[in-house]
Amino acid sequence: MSRRDVWKFGWSRRCAIAALLLGLASAQAAAQADASSIYMYQGAARDAQLVAKARQEGTLLFYTSMAPSESSRLGQAFEKKYGIKVQIWRNLSEAVLQRTLTEARAQRHSVDVIETNSPEVEVMAQEGLVAEFFSPHIANLHSFALAPHRKWVSDRVNLFVVGFNTAKVKRADIPATYEGFLDPKWKDKLGIEATDQEWLGAIIKYWGEERGMAFFRKLAAQKPDMRKGHVLLAQLIGAGEIPVGLTAYSANIDSIKQKGGPVDWVAVEPLVGRPQGMALAKSAPHPHAALLFADFVLSPEGMTLLNDMGRVPTGKSVKTVMDTTKFIMIDPTTVNAEQDKWLKVWNEVFLK
Repeated sequence: MSRRDVWKFGWSRRCAIAALLLGLASAQAAAQADASSIYMYQGAARDAQLVAKARQEGTLLFYTSMAPSESSRLGQAFEKKYGIKVQIWRNLSEAVLQRTLTEARAQRHSVDVIETNSPEVEVMAQEGLVAEFFSPHIANLHSFALAPHRKWVSDRVNLFVVGFNTAKVKRADIPATYEGFLDPKWKDKLGIEATDQEWLGAIIKYWGEERGMAFFRKLAAQKPDMRKGHVLLAQLIGAGEIPVGLTAYSANIDSIKQKGGPVDWVAVEPLVGRPQGMALAKSAPHPHAALLFADFVLSPEGMTLLNDMGRVPTGKSVKTVMDTTKFIMIDPTTVNAEQDKWLKVWNEVFLK
């Protein structure tokens, strides 16, 4: 992807979302029955009633940006346990958002559960497309997993780590901090995902503007290879085309590593995390199945499954790298409010 293409992508993404939002107000007036009363029920017979009614519905539609190899395993585990079919539509996070907005505008209510980047899910919450829900397992999540309005919760975290090809680079050579990559020896050996301006923003706010901006200007001089898509970035690291990726997702690197690929990752400081959001559609056609699926994912069983797949779950029952490493968590509300600011900085630093 050229630098001009990256700039066009950021601009076109914002324009497309803005256009879709214009038609949502009228669409919401005609929405089908609000499932909030189902989602918030906390009676004594909740669990038994939920399973029975979810099985009567028999299916649910799940929109996610989770890689197919993991999302399919999650769906299959739920199907095996409850006999309820999970239909999965998978795409990049911006596509998940745009499809959800488009369907709401067209008054077509198909999706039941959405799971993708939390800034995109936050947009859905602000537009009234998703609803607060109760799950007994929410109490066992880390505090950062709960949105203030509780219209979504985080089931997992994407950690921005340094991924590297073990045939090209030794673990011992990876610097302890990002500033170590300013050494001239790393020039033309680095890669960055092309739309990671929120990572940039988090580091600048953590270090302060003077130190942060100085770092990114020097990093741009290292001529990092910019590729769109974290899965693609991980694949290119595995292929050796990009020896070191500075904004790889730990889960994507782990997925390749589990298949025997020559990759590994290091939690370089500052370790930046972004919660992934899981939400239930306010007008879900299968609300009981949707809530039961959320229960399953947030349960210790679901958290363990996510961990086994190389994902970073938010449940306290599973130990992760965040229990031993200092980290900073991106606030999705801040990301949306500051998107233009950090995109402008990103373009000026890396794309001019």
